[in-house]
Amino acid sequence: MNSNARAASPTLFGHPTGLFTLFFAEMWERFSYYGMRALLVFYMTKGFLGYGDDLAYSVYGFYTALLYMTPFFGGMIADRILGQRRAIILGGTLMALGHLAMTLENKIGFYFALALIITGNGFFKPNISSMVGTLYPDRSPRRDGGFTIFYMGINLGAAMAPLLCGYIGETYGWHWGFGLATAGMLIGLAVFVVPNRIAQIVIGIGALAGAYGLFAEHPADPWVIGVNIFTGLALLVSAGCAMMALDRAGLPAGCGAPPSPESLTRRGILGMPREMMVYVGALVAVPVFTLFVSGFSFFTADGQPFQLISAETVQSIKSGEGALAPVIATVVEEVSKPAGLVLFLVGLISLIYLGKHIVKLERIARHRMIVAMILIFFSMLFWAFFEQAGSSINNFTDRNVDRMTGGNLIAAADVGKTIELQPTQGQLGFSNGPKMFTLDQLDELRAAAAKNNDSKFQIPWTVAQDNVGMLVSNRSQEIPASTFQSVNAICVLIFGLVLTALWTWMAKRRIEPSTPLKFALGLLQVGLGFYALVLGAQSADGRGMVAVGWLVLGYALHTTGELCVSPVGLSMVTKLSPKYLVSTVMGTWFLATAFSQYLASIISIFTSVKEGGGAGDSFPTPIKTLGTYSDVFLNIAVAAGVSAVICLALVPLLKSWMHEGEDGADAAAPRGGH
Repeated sequence: MNSNARAASPTLFGHPTGLFTLFFAEMWERFSYYGMRALLVFYMTKGFLGYGDDLAYSVYGFYTALLYMTPFFGGMIADRILGQRRAIILGGTLMALGHLAMTLENKIGFYFALALIITGNGFFKPNISSMVGTLYPDRSPRRDGGFTIFYMGINLGAAMAPLLCGYIGETYGWHWGFGLATAGMLIGLAVFVVPNRIAQIVIGIGALAGAYGLFAEHPADPWVIGVNIFTGLALLVSAGCAMMALDRAGLPAGCGAPPSPESLTRRGILGMPREMMVYVGALVAVPVFTLFVSGFSFFTADGQPFQLISAETVQSIKSGEGALAPVIATVVEEVSKPAGLVLFLVGLISLIYLGKHIVKLERIARHRMIVAMILIFFSMLFWAFFEQAGSSINNFTDRNVDRMTGGNLIAAADVGKTIELQPTQGQLGFSNGPKMFTLDQLDELRAAAAKNNDSKFQIPWTVAQDNVGMLVSNRSQEIPASTFQSVNAICVLIFGLVLTALWTWMAKRRIEPSTPLKFALGLLQVGLGFYALVLGAQSADGRGMVAVGWLVLGYALHTTGELCVSPVGLSMVTKLSPKYLVSTVMGTWFLATAFSQYLASIISIFTSVKEGGGAGDSFPTPIKTLGTYSDVFLNIAVAAGVSAVICLALVPLLKSWMHEGEDGADAAAPRGGH
C-alpha cells in the first residue's frame, strides 16, 4: 500500500477501518497468550508436573524467552517471502494447535504444546504490529493514537484472560482454562481467513460468549463483579466497532501482501518453492523448540534441564566470597542452559546483521536506527522488571496477598471446639491440631475435591488458641490469585485513553515528552510499583499477609510505566526504521523482550521458596515467605530507578538524533540501493 492509498482508505472514528480488524484479532490472540500466562506457573507447581519454584521459573523463562525470540525470524521471513498476512495465518494456526495440546496431561505433550506456541508466535506477533503501521500515511499525526488503540486491544484480551481462563482453570480444572485459550486463538485467526460477513458473525458470537462468561460466574465480591462487568462491556463495545469497520471495508485486500509474487514461487532448497520451504521449516522447528524449552531434560538422569556448566562449578561460585556470589552463580547456571545459549547466539547474530545495515545507511537514517537500538535496550530492562508479573508476583499474590472478601471470625469462645469448614486462604498460617496449615495442603485438598466434583467440600478443624481472629468463609469469597493478572490490563484500558488524550493535548501545545523521556518515565514508574509492594510487605499482618490495595497500587504504577514504553515503542520502531527493515526491527524489539523474559526468570529464581515434590507441612507459612519477596522487590525498585536516571541523562542526545521534522528520504534504503 502506498501513502496515497492509505490516506484514501475508509476510516472509522478518524482511523483506518483495518485498525479495528487488527485490534480484534490481536485481542483474541492476547486472550489466548495471557490465559496461558495466568495459569502456567501454577500449572507446573500445582498440576501433574509437580515442579518446584526453581524449575517452574526456569521453564517459564525458557518458554517466554523463546516465545519472544522467534519474532525476529518471523519478521524477516514476512519481509522477504510470505508477507505479513500469510505469516499471521500460519502463526495463528500453530498457536491454536499448541493451546489445544495443553489440555492433555503428558510431559512430552506439555513441552510440545509450548513449542507449537513459540513457533506460531514468531510468525504472528511482529507482523500484526507491523501491519498497523502500514495503515497510516507517512508522518501521520494519528499513528501514535492508532498504536495506543491497538495496544488497548492487546490489553482487553489480557484483561479477559485471567478473569475467564484463570478463574475457570483454577476452579474447575487446568484443561478447561487452556481450552478457552484455544477458542480465543481460533476467533482471532478467523478474521484473516473468512469473508467479512462471516467474520462479523464470528466476532459477534465470540463477544457474546465472552461477555456471558464474565457476567455469569465469578467470586462473590463487588469489586470483582464490577471489573467483570466493565471488561464485558468493553468487549461488547470493541466487537461492535470491529463489526462496523468490517461493514465499511475492514482490512484492505493488499495490506500485508508478499513483497512480490516471485518471493513465494522462487525455487530454493531441492527446487522447493520458498513459500513451501517456510511451512516445512516451521514444522521442523517445533520438535527443535520442544527440546530447547524442556532444557533437554528428556536426556538427563534426574529430569532436570541440561547445563553446560556443571552443578559443582555453580556451587563453587555460589560459595565464593562477596555478596554477589549467589547472583553470579545463578546467572551462570541459567545462561549455560540450552535456551540461554541459543538466545545469546541469536542475539549476537541479530546485532551483526543489523549492524551491517546500520553502517550502510545515510546519516539521518543511521542516527535514527542507533536511537531505536538504544531505546530497545532500555525496553529490555523495563520488561525484565515488569515481567515478574507472571512468575514471582503471581506467586507472591498466591502466597502473601490477602484475597479474602468476607466470612466470620473465630472468637475466643470457639477455642476447643471442632468445626466443619471449607478451607481457604484464610486458614494459611494457623494450626489445625498439631500441624500448621500451609498452601500445599490447601492445593491437595482442592485437587482431590475437583476430581470428585465436590465444590462444597469441608474438613474438620480443631479450634486452638492461636485460631482466634481466623476468617472462616468459603471458596466463593476467595479471589483466585490468577485473577489479579487482569489488574494491569484493566488499568491500561482506563489509563490508555487518558494518556492518549494527554499526549494529544500536549502535542498541540508542543510540550509533549519526547519518546526517550517517556522511556525514562516508564522505568521510574515500574520501580515505584515494586516499592509499593515493599511498603505492603512492611505493613503486613501478623500472619505475613499483605493488604490487596498494595498489590493493586503496584500494578497501577507498572501500567502507567508500560503505557510510556510499549505503545510508544511500537510506534517508534515503525517511525525510525528504514521501510525495508521495519518488520526485522520489529522482530528485534521482540528479541530484546526475549532477553528481558530470560532475565526476568533469573530474577524470579531469587524468590524461590518451594522444592519440588514437597508434601504435608513442608511448604513455608506466609510469614516465612514474606521477607524473600520483599528483599527481591526492593532490589528491583533500586535497579529500575538507576536505569531511569541513566536514560534521562541520554534524552537530549537521543532526541536530537531522531531528527524529528527533518527530511527522511535518505532513510528509505542503504547507500548503494537495496
